Amino acid sequence: MTNYDEPEELSAAVAGRPRPLLIGLDIDGVLSPIVAHADDAVLLDGVGDAVTAVAAHPAVDVAAISGRSLAGIAPFGFGDDIHVIGSHGMEPRDGTMTDLDDVEVARLHQLDALARAAAGHAGDGAWVESKPASVVLHVKQADPTSGAAALAELRTAASKIEGTIVKPGSAVLELLTRSGDKGTAMRELAEQLGARTLVFVGDDVTDEDAFAVIGETGVTVKVGDGDTLARHRLHGPADVRTWLQRLDRRLAD
Repeated sequence: MTNYDEPEELSAAVAGRPRPLLIGLDIDGVLSPIVAHADDAVLLDGVGDAVTAVAAHPAVDVAAISGRSLAGIAPFGFGDDIHVIGSHGMEPRDGTMTDLDDVEVARLHQLDALARAAAGHAGDGAWVESKPASVVLHVKQADPTSGAAALAELRTAASKIEGTIVKPGSAVLELLTRSGDKGTAMRELAEQLGARTLVFVGDDVTDEDAFAVIGETGVTVKVGDGDTLARHRLHGPADVRTWLQRLDRRLAD
């Protein structure tokens, strides 16, 4: 049976850690409930205010680190007090993403063509998302059998293109033309800020990179069930909101 942490107890565990504190938060499934189509996602009521309140405390930085592109993160409306990093760490809002070179551009075109072919095989409900350095096949709204087959087909085809990074997720498959991961993003941001304690909260396979980097020296939180490297768990976005609200109060003590 999966054991979940109480938000109150977890807030105490984080508030008691040495500062400066860097708190990294995935968005979908963490701050925003999972929906059938990614474009329909919104922050859970009250969670945006809770994130802003935590970030306002001295020696505390909060970062929204997502697989979404910066354009895909923009509708959530995170203020300038929140560090925002998209595309698995490749797109920092307060920095510049290095342009793709000719080889990476050519690879991305190949991957896009493969993803669109696979979406056609998956049938109605499947769609392809384009990002600056990757493409994503979404099949959550497609027929489960044809969707799963299309993901497997795409993974096999993409693995034959040298230099491709494959990131599986929940009813999605992302193909990157260059390397990027949330663990590297957390480590680099922590170095820039001089953070002493790292915290990361995520729900999907791609968040395991951040959990691995942080290890036992910080606080890692898995949202939902499933195998994970994280040492703590919360049920869903509602518990994340409660945890952030409790953390805000404890940081003020």
